[in-house]
Amino acid sequence: MLVDDKIYLGTSERPEYLALKYGNRHGLVTGATGTGKTVTLQVLAEGFSRAGVPVFAADIKGDLSGVAKMGQAQGWQTQRATDIGFTDFQDDVFPVIFWDLYGKQGHPVRATISEMGPVLLSRILELNDTQEGVLNIAFRIADDEGLLLLDLKDLRALLVDIQERAKEVSTRYGNVTTATIGAIQRGLLVLEEQGADHFFGERALDIADLMRTDADGRGFISILAADELMRAPRLYATFLLWLLSELFEELPEVGDMDKPKLVFFFDEAHLLFDDAPKALINRIEQVVKLVRSKGVGVYFVTQNPVDIPEEVLAQLSNRIQHALRAYTPREQKAVKVAAETFRPNPAFSTEEVITQLGIGEALVSVLEDKGIPSMVGRTLIRPPSAQVGPLSPAERESIIANSPLGTMYDEIIDRESAFEVLQRRARDKQLAEERQRQDEEVRRAPERTYQEAAPRRTSTRQTPAEAAMNSLARTVANRLGSALVRGILGSLKRGR
Repeated sequence: MLVDDKIYLGTSERPEYLALKYGNRHGLVTGATGTGKTVTLQVLAEGFSRAGVPVFAADIKGDLSGVAKMGQAQGWQTQRATDIGFTDFQDDVFPVIFWDLYGKQGHPVRATISEMGPVLLSRILELNDTQEGVLNIAFRIADDEGLLLLDLKDLRALLVDIQERAKEVSTRYGNVTTATIGAIQRGLLVLEEQGADHFFGERALDIADLMRTDADGRGFISILAADELMRAPRLYATFLLWLLSELFEELPEVGDMDKPKLVFFFDEAHLLFDDAPKALINRIEQVVKLVRSKGVGVYFVTQNPVDIPEEVLAQLSNRIQHALRAYTPREQKAVKVAAETFRPNPAFSTEEVITQLGIGEALVSVLEDKGIPSMVGRTLIRPPSAQVGPLSPAERESIIANSPLGTMYDEIIDRESAFEVLQRRARDKQLAEERQRQDEEVRRAPERTYQEAAPRRTSTRQTPAEAAMNSLARTVANRLGSALVRGILGSLKRGR
């Protein structure tokens, strides 16, 4: 039942397959808690990996980590395989790289403030329009003056500098008030308390490290430990959105392919859209629509299809719907919406079946020949081949220790950036003011006092060497500022 160009999902009245050539047409996995979404996610991740497609997935409960360990078929797995006639079923194990924003259960994942950009950072900080405008000014000043914003202390230092230069900045870029700067600073403090200081900095994640294959040609499954991250849901959602935008900005156009270059699973997807302004949703829709041409498939995993805005939902071609409950008006609406998104099957009422599905059952509709959605089938999902359930801490540590990435992400790099530059600028300004004060004191003193003063350089005029160095610094800063280009979600496009 396993075939080379498809992923076997399970069996309805026929075997249900997801064609790899349509894997980048995005997808949706929905269903109430406890109905089997995590197992379905593992089945999909294993299938893509087996076909040589790298996978990135958030692991909310830690259950997905078992994909890194050889399966030992439990009773329900062998029984499920027998029930659906899955004669090719066998235990297996898959290559995995573990990631963790906090660096505890995997390699640290970091991005710089500059790469994140003002749009997504405003989203994390929950800034209003005025505050977001000032943050945009801050990023513009950093770009114009060649200031690297790598971590939170860089942004804080820049905001303090802008506050001190408020009159000059307001004249050139737009009004900046102390109250607005203070509000942004308070937001940064809250963000730091949520652990964001672990995320912002270097070494920044290289997208290429998510797109690895092993010696056997299997795609690595990159698993983000998200159990602790879920305590800061807005940081979680914004990080995954940043990662998606990075994929969109960095990868070249590839057109139609036999299989995706990468598949991205966005668990708890409703967090991305909760309280999101319309403008941001429009940008997300645009990224989801266009990233397909980069060979990236995006699969949203959530409880209800109504969690996804209609504009984004329309882009998700491959659908796997587990059971929904219909006890409340909102749940009844979700059932109706889910039913209406499937191509009807005359053998049953889709709306009725959604509430009757058992654990491990799902309604499946995927793209078939010529990109036409298949008729929805009531499907018993196949059992995963790897271990179902989490690894032990010792097993996880062993895999991390033998990671193909080694320790390249494990050490924090703190190179000179805005914090150090602005600190030096403030110190130089203070020294210049002190020198000017001393010069004025000397001019007011009697001639005798002036002659007895210790010899020192009193002129603020630059030496030729100093002038040359400052000219070079300005040239580098101007070139850096002019080279910075931001993408559709405001994230920085890296130079190639």
